[in-house]
Amino acid sequence: MKFTVADLLDQVPEEGNLEIAKLEKILRLTNRSEKQSLELAVQGLTRLGILDLDSDRAISRGTSVDLVEARLRCSSKGFCFAIRDDGGDDIYIRDHQLNHAWNGDRVLVRLTREGGRRRSPEGGIQCILERATTSLLASVEQQDDRVIAVPLDDRLLASIELSPDDATHAEKPIGMAVAEVVLDRYPIAQFPARGHVARSLPLDGGAGADRELMLTKANLHQRPAAPRASFKAPSAKKREDLTEQPTLMISGWTSDGAPTLPAVHVIPHEGGTRLWIHSPAVAERLSPGNSYDQWLLNQSESLCLGGHWIPLLSPALAKAADFSVGDVQDAVSLRLDIDSDGEWRDWDFCLSRIRPVAEVKAEALHALQSRKPKSRAVPAALKSIKDQIGQLETLIFCATKLHDAERREGRIELDLKRAQADDLGDLNHVSPDGDGQNWSTPLNASCPNSVLSVLIRHAHRVWEEHSRKLGLPAILLDAPPADDAALNDVAKAAIALDVPLELDEDGAPTPSELCQALASSESSHVLNLQLRQALPESFYRASSSNQEPGTDGSEQTLSESTVDHSPNHSDNSDADGSGKQPLQPLAPWCCPTLHQADVINQHVLCSLLNDGKDRPTVRQKNKVKLGEKGVTASVSWPLFTASQEQKILDTIRERTVQKLNARRRQVEELKKDVLAMTKARSAEPMLEQQQTGVISGVQSYGFFVEIAPSMVEGLVHVSSLNDDWYEYRSRQNRLVGRRSRRVYQLGDSVEVKVLKVDVLRNQIDLEVVPATTPVAEDPLPVAVSEE
Repeated sequence: MKFTVADLLDQVPEEGNLEIAKLEKILRLTNRSEKQSLELAVQGLTRLGILDLDSDRAISRGTSVDLVEARLRCSSKGFCFAIRDDGGDDIYIRDHQLNHAWNGDRVLVRLTREGGRRRSPEGGIQCILERATTSLLASVEQQDDRVIAVPLDDRLLASIELSPDDATHAEKPIGMAVAEVVLDRYPIAQFPARGHVARSLPLDGGAGADRELMLTKANLHQRPAAPRASFKAPSAKKREDLTEQPTLMISGWTSDGAPTLPAVHVIPHEGGTRLWIHSPAVAERLSPGNSYDQWLLNQSESLCLGGHWIPLLSPALAKAADFSVGDVQDAVSLRLDIDSDGEWRDWDFCLSRIRPVAEVKAEALHALQSRKPKSRAVPAALKSIKDQIGQLETLIFCATKLHDAERREGRIELDLKRAQADDLGDLNHVSPDGDGQNWSTPLNASCPNSVLSVLIRHAHRVWEEHSRKLGLPAILLDAPPADDAALNDVAKAAIALDVPLELDEDGAPTPSELCQALASSESSHVLNLQLRQALPESFYRASSSNQEPGTDGSEQTLSESTVDHSPNHSDNSDADGSGKQPLQPLAPWCCPTLHQADVINQHVLCSLLNDGKDRPTVRQKNKVKLGEKGVTASVSWPLFTASQEQKILDTIRERTVQKLNARRRQVEELKKDVLAMTKARSAEPMLEQQQTGVISGVQSYGFFVEIAPSMVEGLVHVSSLNDDWYEYRSRQNRLVGRRSRRVYQLGDSVEVKVLKVDVLRNQIDLEVVPATTPVAEDPLPVAVSEE
């Protein structure tokens, strides 16, 4: 089918109706078969009450209000939950209520049973809005006279019927190759899914073949070519000439094709620093709503596959927006004044023109940190940029102060050892935007991306505050609060490892308090791994700045929104009275070469600077600078005309946010798979060898062991511990032998042997070498065994 149900519903207005003939043109349906598919979809949605169809063959929103939009998440054990978009409780879906929906699909769910104190609500899937799986990796098997594909992803609880012509793929040796299977028909009623083998993929074809396997597994291997487009030239009318400013390009990436990152300039200023961050001017070159803009939204993210990049932007647009040393280039800039404590004093957004004078790599920062304070000698790595040594020192000072301020505010900081392998390329390094996580890593002044990530994070926070106070829409990167029970589990694990942490009657410790307590522990790495698992994932959401508190915003426009005159968000106000200030969400705009969300937010920012009304009427001589801090106190007029306003609102729709989140999840899973496969490859030479590792996790079914330096993690299953019967004690994160009192505890060093490596499923089986098994000195208190 040329369209999805989600595509169809996205075109139906909230108010009024839409003729089916017009919908056919919008969806570009031309032949009879495509139009019949639309007719069937409309009939089905009408029966469910999602749409209404009148006698003039026009559709409108239906009256059914008891359906919940969600994304299906299944486990390998067959348990499925619908994860709600509105942030409500996850809905348990029994297998007979799945209605052929698969893991990852967007669905509409009808609640059949309300949740209780210890029970999730239950429901049944009424409609599949959008399929997440169009092709998959599978093993091909001959079963009597049938040829079937068994998905390697055990969260897909179905097999696919293949044609007899695909039987040749079942003859290939197990473990040598897998097949990419394209879905021709999803299961319906009593009929199973059907598909065909598109190609065979080798499992021993080297790094390039591994990349293709991971791309295919994530369904990101088929990237359509960018449509032809002519890009606009950024406006020269309101640009500030900053070409005399000695701007620096900071980058820790080394792979060819790595995207351009923001450039920076910093000087001492009134006891603190004045920082400029210059972002490539991407949004100004685009025409929102055209075919290229839609293509860009479908791509959404740049993909890093280690030493290989698949960029977000087309080559033509990337070339037009890239920064290079000595060349004049347009930019979107932020000037941020920072005091000696790392607090913001003032800021100003502007359109600019810059000329970078140097590119700073990791070798230069490492030489700067290794240089003796009073040394006059200039290390070889700094000679090419010796005129900028003073600016680099100021830059490190600025990043350090901003980082210290974040820690005082309660920023979550995890000190995790990163895997190091040649095949990981740029994945060996911290991402300059922190991967959009709701936690950060300790500042490493020798790592360009680490330094840049602090500056970028603050630039994103400044735009969130500025746009919110002006009532402008934005795509925010946010995360829900961590579950108290999960945080308590981490705290108990820390106490069991003698970390000085006190639990009071007020409830679970905050993630920030845990971070501070774990920092000085010898087992900080494994405890930080536990804490990372307890933290919820970040996600994109549309801001609600353009609506009044207590309203749904359905009828409100930007012009009608009230400018926020509330105190600065970075003050010490305490909304909940707990003494713990909530972390501010980010409105990313600095990295439009990496993320489509940044492109969209940059479009709103550029619209403000280019088209925003800086005075109430043309007869008024005094203008205000719409990018300056505190401008909201002077603005009492609509910032945009009705047409300009509508264009801005059209860039940030709920459907757009859903697409961004869906692609973000795909990219995150791909990145995890690339890391896991690289680690598994590094474990292959270890087969039948003895290795020293650290217990990184303990469960009732066994414990995980992490082996440096590749940080490969394998499982010692409890069934392999045949010398005793082991009890699982969750509070202490340990397994304890009943007779021998042998203990396997989180953070313990242990000798293991690698038994099996499955690179495709990222599974590594380990076995304990008994001679080094620790034994408890004192009898342990009796605890209930947990299975």
